[in-house]
Amino acid sequence: MAVYDLQEQEQLDEIKTWWKQYGNQVTAILLAAAIGVAGWQGWNWYQGREAVQAAAVYGVLQKAAMEGDVQRLKAAAGELLENHKRSAYASLGALTAAKAAFDAGDLKTAKLQLAWVADNGKDELKDLARLRLVAVLLDEKAYDEALKQLEAKPLPAFAARFAEARGDVLLAQDKKVDAKAAFTAALNELDAAAKSGTGAQDARAAAAYREVLQQKADALGDAK
Repeated sequence: MAVYDLQEQEQLDEIKTWWKQYGNQVTAILLAAAIGVAGWQGWNWYQGREAVQAAAVYGVLQKAAMEGDVQRLKAAAGELLENHKRSAYASLGALTAAKAAFDAGDLKTAKLQLAWVADNGKDELKDLARLRLVAVLLDEKAYDEALKQLEAKPLPAFAARFAEARGDVLLAQDKKVDAKAAFTAALNELDAAAKSGTGAQDARAAAAYREVLQQKADALGDAK
């Protein structure tokens, strides 16, 4: 048996005393860390599993949309919103379902799907949903509701589109001065996006869009 010298024995006594005082805390911390790691790994596994399931449902939805199977499309969209609402597939599914509903003349369903994405979607999908919802509301002559949707601050890439949509709604209300100001604002937003690099990547598409905005603004002349 090894024989400890006095210094080693003192060190052992210090360790024993320290462990007696703090051992339970250290054990709790280590246990919490282990649980945290296991939980994180479990969460990653869960998210991966959810993504695979959501992708499968979205695949069914896309097939139903291409085949014009409205009932199957609605069922798949409903499943995405109910069971996979945190997934990006839920927003994509709602946008697809909204387009199918609009094409079928079911504006009520189209608005509900678009409103869900506008409230729950992320980034570009949220802005895209708002623009499509505004188009539906404009078609219904629900001008005030359409303008309310455009109050939200969009991503820089969508700023010009939001300003243009605002101009379209104001023009429909026969507010020509305000409409021209909105179209001019859209032109300014488009130019700013081009300078900052947040605009359209296709220069020809951006130029064509700018021409459309310019024509809308010029058509109003000296609006009063």
